[in-house]
Amino acid sequence: MANSFKFFALLVLALGHFATVARAAEPAAAQAPPGAHAIEIPGWFKESFLDFPEEAREAAVQNKRLLLYFGQDGCPYCKELMQVNFGRKDITEKTRRHFDAIALNIWGDREVAWFDGKSRTEKDLAALLKVQFTPTVLLLDEKGEVVLRMNGYYPPPKFDAALDYVSARKEKELPFSEFLKTRAMEPATGKLHDEPFFAKAPHDLKRLRAASKKPIAVLFEQKECTGCDELHGKGFKDPAAAALLPSFEWVRLELFGKAPVTTFDGRTLSEAEWGRSLKVAYTPTIVFFDEAGKEVFRVDAYLKPFHLASSLEYVGTGAYKTEPQFQRFIQARAQRIRGKGQAVELWK
Repeated sequence: MANSFKFFALLVLALGHFATVARAAEPAAAQAPPGAHAIEIPGWFKESFLDFPEEAREAAVQNKRLLLYFGQDGCPYCKELMQVNFGRKDITEKTRRHFDAIALNIWGDREVAWFDGKSRTEKDLAALLKVQFTPTVLLLDEKGEVVLRMNGYYPPPKFDAALDYVSARKEKELPFSEFLKTRAMEPATGKLHDEPFFAKAPHDLKRLRAASKKPIAVLFEQKECTGCDELHGKGFKDPAAAALLPSFEWVRLELFGKAPVTTFDGRTLSEAEWGRSLKVAYTPTIVFFDEAGKEVFRVDAYLKPFHLASSLEYVGTGAYKTEPQFQRFIQARAQRIRGKGQAVELWK
């Protein structure tokens, strides 16, 4: 008995020492930034072994699809999704009825088995899937194909419409932009807002590209759009964002408009046709193009001024060429601002 007790005591000490060493060995990149806090995931999210081909099969048996949530601690948009969107009983019940929801950490080290037959960590999967914003929500079909992707926070009306679109298999009938057009009505001014930095129509992007060395920002909007109203009333007026606006050539298009647009490859399409070819669904969406007329980044979700300014700086300075992960760029930018003794307002 004495020998057993001695062995148990030594085992406890050894385990304690191992835990201390393990914590000390954690990489600095995994440490939470100042002010970060854990995002509470609803208890009804599925506890998964992260074998996604198997998860898809299990969901299909119940006539469900997969909802993959990519988030991170300290993300105010993730918190908004969890508390506001999933705080609504109708959205929660609809999600649980039609989807198996699984949460992933964009910096996580858990092993994931993906549909390509390969295993990788959560953070490597996020990089593979080009997750740039948190939250990013992917709605998958039975074969693991992405039916709909929400790159960033969608307010409840648009998020609810996304659930309806995918659960009803509407992707076989029409693009999400057409479905969303009549399904997510919100209070709005009902007009398009002009800005002095917008290029004048008619828009010839091929000619504009040849005449300017600046990156081109194409803004898709529509008249009945609360987010568009906020972008003009608040986002563009933010001092940090406003200072970066001249770094771009700005072209504003109406997502369902009929006006002609000459694209970078010389085609003439209507605003609506080009928007569909770019798979633009959310408004406002800003699509950024480089000196060769290639898309390099886009913002297609709800953003507060800090993240709008971060997006403009990320593209305008060319930082995207050396830092492929937008979230790391945001963290570094926030640290620089704090280092100057200034506050970082993520949700104002």
